[in-house]
Amino acid sequence: MKLIRARVLGFCMGVRRAVELAEAELSPSGPRRDVRTMGPLIHNPGVLASLQSRGLEILDEEALPPDLGGLTVILRAHGVSPSLEEELRRRHATLVDATCPRVKKNQLEARSLVEAGFSLFIAGEKQHGEVAGLRAYAPQSLVVSDPAEASLAAAALLQEKPGARAALIGQTTIGAGEYDRIGEAIRRYFPGLTLVDSICPATRERQEALRELCSRVDALVIAGGRSSSNTRRLVDIALSLGKPAWLVETAAETGALAAGLAGFRTIGLSAGASTPDSDIAEIEAVLAAL
Repeated sequence: MKLIRARVLGFCMGVRRAVELAEAELSPSGPRRDVRTMGPLIHNPGVLASLQSRGLEILDEEALPPDLGGLTVILRAHGVSPSLEEELRRRHATLVDATCPRVKKNQLEARSLVEAGFSLFIAGEKQHGEVAGLRAYAPQSLVVSDPAEASLAAAALLQEKPGARAALIGQTTIGAGEYDRIGEAIRRYFPGLTLVDSICPATRERQEALRELCSRVDALVIAGGRSSSNTRRLVDIALSLGKPAWLVETAAETGALAAGLAGFRTIGLSAGASTPDSDIAEIEAVLAAL
């Protein structure tokens, strides 16, 4: 069996920045008990476990302590709502903003569009933290997950507001093709649709690298957390191109795939944007040994 790596692997810039900010807040001499993150910092269980072993704790928005004085609270890479950020300040927390710069740019763009009078569509996963943050910056926006849902929402908006100006912004990790198809569905009802270039360039490059890899291999292993939207999307892209694909979080999970991978001549290895180099190296070593 031959193993081929995707040309884009490892942390993206926004994830790396968030992890480095968290590490800078943790004492190198031992665990501290005064550093928290507002929700999971990133979507990778191994990285989170490593940071937690050094004293980092995760706050639950629904169960915030009444007084956060003396605590440093790191805002997660996917961002938080303006109201939550203000509430953390009101409770005397010291904030460190680890929001991905691209996510922050999209948040401000969404708010600007709504303030300018646009009816805003958001393309993405309804329960994702990034989408929740976008909605908080753009109240009354419509979240759509696929072209069919976008078409229904656009038809309803046209009936309610025939003269509406429509705009579309997307979750930074949405697939470029899916985003374009959602835009096309809305444009059938609103030909003047403003389409925001909101996909993270690193996400686009990672997805393009995966497509290139799919043309060279028989099956793929995708390394990353199951809660990571961009990692799951890599799996979906591979499957849509007719390639068997497995998502694995650890080297141990990879080893369990040995029987299933035995019948393939070439295996591709790709990874989500929040997958550290150490995890990728361990998974690669297992695959190389098969």
